[in-house]
Amino acid sequence: MSSNRYPNFGILLVDDEAPFLRSLSIALERRGGFNHIYQCDDSREAMGIIAREPIGLVLLDLTMPHLSGEALLLQIVEEYPEVGVIIISGLNQLETAVNCIRLGAYDYFVKTTEEDRLIEGIRRAVRMQEMRLENQEMRRRFLTDTLEHPEVFSAIVTQDKGMRSVFQYLESVAASNQPVLVTGESGVGKELIAQAVHTLSNRAGPLVSVNVAGLDDNVFADTLFGHSRGAFTGADKARAGMIEQAANGTLFLDEIGDLSQASQVKLLRLLQEGEYYPLGSDRPKRIRARVVVATHQDLENKQQRGEFRKDLYYRLRIHQIEIPPLRKRKGDIALLLEHFLAVAAEEMGKTKPTIPKELPVLLANYSFPGNVRELRALAYDAMSQHRAKMLSMEVFRRALGQDTPVQGEAGDEPVSLFPADQPLPTLQEVGDLLVNEAMQRAQGNQSLASKLLGISQPALSKRLKKLSS
Repeated sequence: MSSNRYPNFGILLVDDEAPFLRSLSIALERRGGFNHIYQCDDSREAMGIIAREPIGLVLLDLTMPHLSGEALLLQIVEEYPEVGVIIISGLNQLETAVNCIRLGAYDYFVKTTEEDRLIEGIRRAVRMQEMRLENQEMRRRFLTDTLEHPEVFSAIVTQDKGMRSVFQYLESVAASNQPVLVTGESGVGKELIAQAVHTLSNRAGPLVSVNVAGLDDNVFADTLFGHSRGAFTGADKARAGMIEQAANGTLFLDEIGDLSQASQVKLLRLLQEGEYYPLGSDRPKRIRARVVVATHQDLENKQQRGEFRKDLYYRLRIHQIEIPPLRKRKGDIALLLEHFLAVAAEEMGKTKPTIPKELPVLLANYSFPGNVRELRALAYDAMSQHRAKMLSMEVFRRALGQDTPVQGEAGDEPVSLFPADQPLPTLQEVGDLLVNEAMQRAQGNQSLASKLLGISQPALSKRLKKLSS
């Protein structure tokens, strides 16, 4: 993997004409970015190569001595049904093409067909094979509930099942060269996911991160593509863009939802063609980095409103990961609090304090609009003010006092709390339900329950006595 061979599986070219094999190999590498290629000019040797090497796709000529392409196609389909086959023949005959598809070929191209159509057809076949392999891998991981590289996720402190599913998905798509879209609210740790994708991919190059929020079209193009000398006033020397700096590694574009329409077109062309032009240059360069993008915005809604290109959205969401907010990972709150307090204590040269037993309960009833980033800030703030053996809860009480209910998306219909076809409960009944819910959330702590209800503790005690009587 360190050699960054793409695709992860091999592409076998079978043709008795050696010059055609060489020219096709060069075209696949230069135009398609494929460098995991095997050549065979004797059809009798093809099955042996498939048996020895990790072949996932075969580009097969029909008219060959010794063993015809049609006979070889039948053998491949019978013995290796998981291997895709594309016919590239000198015969431009509809009946032959239909027969090959009927026998199991994925596609059929004529050698004299323009190169662009052929490369795009091979790209489609590669993507289909990648998806098939990823689906197989995901099924295996989810059924066995395994992580093969848990150390990659050590920086992400969690015991949440949803996050574990995210990790399993990331391991499944690690070998792919397709973009990864990471979504989630601000502060959930999207940059840590990008780092995990990069590490799992085992790429030789670096992870290069760019926050594209607020970049106008020219700055975006210069940042990503770089420029040649004299491209514009002040460009006294050539400068490599972030794409080139991330060669054989990963390019992470954060806040992708803020891109202008013009910049979206440039990014789409980069992903579709795999090529870009540095500013002021008429010579294209190939992208040799995997692209990971992230946003806290809802791209589906944005594209429906015409603010984000639909074709770019579908190109980006080939592999999509949504990071759940902290309020949906309540089991992680106490774990993260312990972690951040320990790190803060070490940085500040203090002894890690004892955590009051009611603090995790208090925090479990806070919505954390700033997610993990906000919890970290609260832990550091509390640690900086800490003087006694027991951690003060004052910083956290202030946060709880500023809590606001989580709002739905703009334009959402208000959700009714009571079925329209049922009679409304009385105020007394609603009050009793609220008291019971508050006590359950506070795990029996009357002080915390009274704060959740916005009443005094004596008033809550009085209500509880009435309920028990």
